[in-house]
Amino acid sequence: MARSFLIVGLGRFGKHMAKSLTKQGNEVLAIDINEDRVNSALKYVTDAQIGDATDPQFVEELGVNNFDVCIVAIGDNFQSSLETTCLLKEMGAKYVFARANRDIHKKFLLRNGADEVIYAERETAERFAIRFGSAGVFDYFKLSDDYAIYEISVPESWVGKTIIEKNIRQKFNINVLAIKYETQFDALPAPDHRFTADEKLLVLGTKEALKKMMK
Repeated sequence: MARSFLIVGLGRFGKHMAKSLTKQGNEVLAIDINEDRVNSALKYVTDAQIGDATDPQFVEELGVNNFDVCIVAIGDNFQSSLETTCLLKEMGAKYVFARANRDIHKKFLLRNGADEVIYAERETAERFAIRFGSAGVFDYFKLSDDYAIYEISVPESWVGKTIIEKNIRQKFNINVLAIKYETQFDALPAPDHRFTADEKLLVLGTKEALKKMMK
C-alpha cells in the first residue's frame, strides 16, 4: 500500500530518500528553498515546491497532517532544521523523521518535536526509505545489491498457517531466518511452526520477492 511523504530539503540525503521512496510507489512531495534543486526533483517525485519550511503560512498550506511521514532532511543549517521540525509538529504532523549531524543536534531535535532522528548517509537513507515506505516492514539490513534481511509483520494470510503449509521458500523465494515474539527469539524455526498475528519475522530475500510476498 502506497504511503505519503513530505520531504523538506533536497540535498544529498533528501534526494536519495525521495528517489527511493518514489521508486517504491509512494507519493512524495519535496520542498526546498533552492529553485534548481526543486526543478531537478520534479523528474523523480510526485510533486515539488519552492518554499521556506520555517514560514508558518507556507507550512500550513501544505496540510502536513495529511502525510504519513514528514522528513526533515536539512543538513547544512541546524537552526532551520530545528525550526522546521517544531513547526511541522505544531501543525499536526503525524510522524517527524529528522536528520542530524551531531549528538547535540539530535538531542535538541528530539526535545522539540522529532519522533526519530538519524545521522544521514546514502545507505541510511535507503534503509529508512524501505522501512517507512513499505507497510509491515520494521527494519532492513542490506547484504548486497540484491539481497537483504527484513524484519516484517506476519502477513495476514499466514496467520494460523505453518511454514510448510505456506510453502514460503518455493513460492516466494524467501527464507524465514527467525521469529520474534516479545522477548523470545526463535532462530531457524521448524517447518511446522504456526504463525500468529503478534509475531515478527526476520526473512532473507530480494526486494522484488518481498514485495510479491507482502501483497
